[in-house]
Amino acid sequence: MTRPLVVETPHGPAHVHVQPAREPRGAVVLGHGAGGGVGSRDLVTTANVARELGLTVALVEQPYRVAGRRSPPRAPQLDTAWLAVVDALRRRRLRGLQLVTGGRSSGARVACRTAAATGAVGVLCLAFPLQPPARNGGEPRPSRIDELDAVEVPTLVVQGVNDRFGMPPPGPNREVVQIAGDHALRSNLGALAEAVGAWLARVMMQEP
Repeated sequence: MTRPLVVETPHGPAHVHVQPAREPRGAVVLGHGAGGGVGSRDLVTTANVARELGLTVALVEQPYRVAGRRSPPRAPQLDTAWLAVVDALRRRRLRGLQLVTGGRSSGARVACRTAAATGAVGVLCLAFPLQPPARNGGEPRPSRIDELDAVEVPTLVVQGVNDRFGMPPPGPNREVVQIAGDHALRSNLGALAEAVGAWLARVMMQEP
C-alpha cells in the first residue's frame, strides 16, 4: 500500500490511501471496521471493483487506528473525524466528483449517519452490524435500523447469511444482498464483487 495522505481532524490525524482512476467518473470513500483496518479482504475486493469501473477509491483510517488503538471512540467522534476527511478530499483529491461513501461494519454506520452531510449519492454497507448480540444471555441490545432508515440516497447492504449481527431488511432506497459467510464476509468474495459492481454501475455510471 502506498504512503497515505495525512488529513488532520479534530481528533488527530487520519490516514487516507487514495487509489486514483486515470479519468474518474466518480469516487468511493470507504471506512474500516471497529477493530480492523483498510486491508480487510472485503474492503480490498470492493476497492478493486470500484477501480475497474473507473472510480477513484479512498480508504480511510480513523485517527484512533492511526494512533495504534483498537477500541473505537464514541460515534460523535468517529463522525466528526470522518466528515473532516471527506471535506478535505472534496476540496483536494476528489474535487468535483460524485461520491459514494461506505465501509464495513462500524465504517458503514459512520457513512450512514453522515450521508446527508457528506453529500453522498449512495451509501455502500459491508456487514452492517444491525443488532449487537446479547451479552451473557441477557436482553437483546437495541437495533441500529434507524441509522439505515435515515439514509435517503440509494443504499446497498451486503450481508453474510450467518452474520451474528443479524440481517437488515430491504427498504425503499435500500437493496440487501445476502451472500455466504458471516460478519467477516470472507467466504464468497466473488459474490461480494458481483453485488458491489452491479450496484456501483447503476448508481455511478449513469449519464448526467
